[in-house]
Amino acid sequence: MNSSKSSGLAGFGTLKNTTCHTEKKISVFFSIIFMTVGILSNSLAIAILMKAYQRFRQKSKASFLLLASGLVVTDLFGHLINGAIAVFVYASDKDWIRFNQSNILCSVFGICMVFFGLCPLLLGSVMAVERCIGVTKPIFHSTKMTSKHVKMMLTMVCLFAVLVALLPVLRFRAYQIQASRTWCFYKTEHVEDWEDRFYLLLFSCLGLLALAISFLCNAVTGITLLRVKFKSQQRQGRSHHFEMIIQLLAIMCVSCICWSPFLVTMARIGINESHPSDTCETILFALRMATWNQILDPWVYILLRKAVLKNLYKITRGCCGVHIINLHMWELSSIKNSLKVAAISESPVSSRQINLQPLSSTVQ
Repeated sequence: MNSSKSSGLAGFGTLKNTTCHTEKKISVFFSIIFMTVGILSNSLAIAILMKAYQRFRQKSKASFLLLASGLVVTDLFGHLINGAIAVFVYASDKDWIRFNQSNILCSVFGICMVFFGLCPLLLGSVMAVERCIGVTKPIFHSTKMTSKHVKMMLTMVCLFAVLVALLPVLRFRAYQIQASRTWCFYKTEHVEDWEDRFYLLLFSCLGLLALAISFLCNAVTGITLLRVKFKSQQRQGRSHHFEMIIQLLAIMCVSCICWSPFLVTMARIGINESHPSDTCETILFALRMATWNQILDPWVYILLRKAVLKNLYKITRGCCGVHIINLHMWELSSIKNSLKVAAISESPVSSRQINLQPLSSTVQ
């Protein structure tokens, strides 16, 4: 009886002597805005993905569409579940003792925070690896990277994220209500036990590792695309180069800017016993920045496409009056063109034949 009672009230340790105060009206407003914008953005991205999947049922696009769909669906459910719980907490005046006597809601909130925070990072790194393989090894990608394998990878990533989120529960470690009394996570105050540090370091290290893998794979992909561009000297390949390079830069910048503060803060708390510099407001600000990554994911991965870049180019050309890029570069499909250009770059005979085609056409 005593052990069950102590485990049930374990999440209320941070409710006493808290120094973090948030304005109720402003916090509720931000929570509703974040949830609404995230749901609308991810719903629009899912509609675009479904339309693209119905139009293009090619093997070269199947893996990208499946991974992108998994990422967007994860972000959508993250906004629905976490946002709904956060709004409920604010509407209840953050009175956890009244509606969370058995600590069930805090445990569910903490599990969802860890899962929906870690899963998009892991899926982003898997997408970066998939793009890197598709550009550097197009033949291997088209033959080995089937829809069945991609679905298996999606399942493994989700199961791994679920396992990490359930570790405290399986070890009978309750998720803690944070100092702001608005969200639940691992223990971040008075961290003295090695197991509490392990959970913080595990989450932060996995997130930072996913960002590092994404950065390295995107760098390799960008360098490969630039090499192919300068080698091929084909105008029809530049459309894909400009589109992919812009996407890669946006993906790396958004992920690193949004997630790095929160991951570094959690790692610093896990390493140090006390964190006087990491106040409640600092942690809450880092959490909101990480939330913005889930809002911007569909716009970076899905909506920053050829049509959008083409319109931006028209606006830029109209303002500057400089012909930077020929609009005929945007005629071919991006993914199909990437495989074609990469395959041409690996075959010197094919490149010689393509270079001879303009000469033969002029002779005719």
